[in-house]
Amino acid sequence: MKKLFLILILLSAQIFCQGREWIKENYNKKEYRISMRDGITLFTSVYSPKDTTKLYPMLMIRTPYTAAPYGEENFPNSLGPNDHFPKSGYVFVFQDVRGKFQSEGEFDNMRAYIPNKKSNNDIDETTDTYDTIDWLVKNIKHNNGKAGIWGISYPGFYAAMSLIDSHPSLKAVSPQAPISDWFIGDDMHHNGALTLTMSFNFFKSFDQPREGLTTTWKSIDSYPSPDMYNFFLRLGPISNIQKKYFHNKLPFWNAITQHGTYDDFWQSRNNLPHFKNVTPASLIVGGWYDSEDLYGPLNIYKSIEEKNPFNNNFLVIGPWSHGGWSRSNGSSFGDFTFPENTSDYYNEKILNPFFDYFLKGEGTLNIPEAVTYRTGENIWVHHDEYPPVSTTSTNLYLSDNGKLVWDKITDEENLYDEYLSDPNKPVPYTSKFHDSQQMYYRTYMSEDQRFASSRPDVLVYETEPLQENVTISGSLLADLFVSTTGTDADWVVKLIDVNPDDARNPDPNPNNIELGNYQRLIRYEIMRGKFRNSYENPEPFEPSKVTNVKIKLQDVDHTFMKGHKIMVQIQSSFFPFFDRNPQKFVDIYSATEDDFTKAYHRVYFSKEYPSNIQFFIAK
Repeated sequence: MKKLFLILILLSAQIFCQGREWIKENYNKKEYRISMRDGITLFTSVYSPKDTTKLYPMLMIRTPYTAAPYGEENFPNSLGPNDHFPKSGYVFVFQDVRGKFQSEGEFDNMRAYIPNKKSNNDIDETTDTYDTIDWLVKNIKHNNGKAGIWGISYPGFYAAMSLIDSHPSLKAVSPQAPISDWFIGDDMHHNGALTLTMSFNFFKSFDQPREGLTTTWKSIDSYPSPDMYNFFLRLGPISNIQKKYFHNKLPFWNAITQHGTYDDFWQSRNNLPHFKNVTPASLIVGGWYDSEDLYGPLNIYKSIEEKNPFNNNFLVIGPWSHGGWSRSNGSSFGDFTFPENTSDYYNEKILNPFFDYFLKGEGTLNIPEAVTYRTGENIWVHHDEYPPVSTTSTNLYLSDNGKLVWDKITDEENLYDEYLSDPNKPVPYTSKFHDSQQMYYRTYMSEDQRFASSRPDVLVYETEPLQENVTISGSLLADLFVSTTGTDADWVVKLIDVNPDDARNPDPNPNNIELGNYQRLIRYEIMRGKFRNSYENPEPFEPSKVTNVKIKLQDVDHTFMKGHKIMVQIQSSFFPFFDRNPQKFVDIYSATEDDFTKAYHRVYFSKEYPSNIQFFIAK
């Protein structure tokens, strides 16, 4: 667990290392307790250039992962998003958010925004950010009156919230892998399905109540840790987590298990409706392979665009995992390499110029509206609008004999494929076995899916070899017609790029992969069936009745090369990344062993029930 939180700390403080001694030689450090409007004080570290002949902009990160190191004599290994910033001259600000580590107050996960504040006691992350910037501008010497905020993951959430009701001195914000909705698409749930391994391993430490101001982490007692798949399978129903490990001591985990639908608890934490009157420039950053927060960047960008058509709002999505643009040079992901260091391109061409322009007035603004990395073809693409408008809506239809066809089905007969889904033998999300105390296997999002396609409880459909390149860019929608003998079911849809049989293996081949017929995962999503019509009001399936289930997959920008095939796989578990559906209409958080039942699931394809996947082909 210590390794997990070291990673989280690095994500909020970065791994680009200027070196502790260099920073100490060139920067002064001061620590403050800044008073908020309700009297609570927030711990804040400020690193200012020793050269006082100039005025400098301030660049702040607000974090729940600790503003360490503590003590004015102690310095970090790095400041800012990368080496450029301390060398070019900024004032760097690190703050423990309310209720964490050395800051006073009570912490609240994804604290809800209060639109109509009536008193100084109506506080949220927007007020804490405003009050902090107001104090900094008035009290930190040699600042130029301009502030910027950035952060990755949870700090990205705090950066995003700063765009709402922002301080006049806040001029540029970069929310990177920001959270937007913890029930529908980010981190803890996808369409109501719990991200079991991530939530368990995150909250066992992050959700520990503190007894006062602290500089240390707490976690649950150590426990035997076999491979993840078998650990969580043997654990049984989710309710056993409380009995065996958490013992009702973790407040937010308790809330998760008590709010199994999209009620006000979750809806109030959805920040997407609130990005109105955004005045700072914004640079939203995400990764195509971010297993935690791809929903957030895409939808926060879209929300700002819709509500602020004339604001400087930019989007970057690269071939990265969660925070991969800062943890690596971005030259590879999983089994695939890219012809360049994609992180270097992002930092040098986009991030550095963004802050320098808006906070220092240096350089020219040549950043495209949106920049995405097109996998498969492995090129950066500049967009004047996002989603791209120069695309054509297209459908691929499921057909018999495992075919995926371009023409709509005209057969009157209601054909279907059927499989037995056994929640006690769930489909694994990865072929790798790894320790149960890891959040997940990071590179599964481009992993070879042949391990799954050979299972009888996974349906497989593929096109003929493509006669020309096919580039899809933008959103995806799986429109399925299904039935089940149970009263609930999960539906997982995967979009896959299949290599030709004669594809050559890489040379050298450190991962010892076989590229011939490699089934490369491009995108997947899960829908907890009972939420198919409403997240607020779940509905059971009527056994054996044909039912329409629509699954929105996150955006992609990918080229299926000539000679490749497009494949779709459908299954009903993705374990233990997501928890198991008992396949019985129950509150899953209180389900018992007896509630987990086998069920036969069908997917239909005919003129009446044309199951398909819709996407957009780039011109």
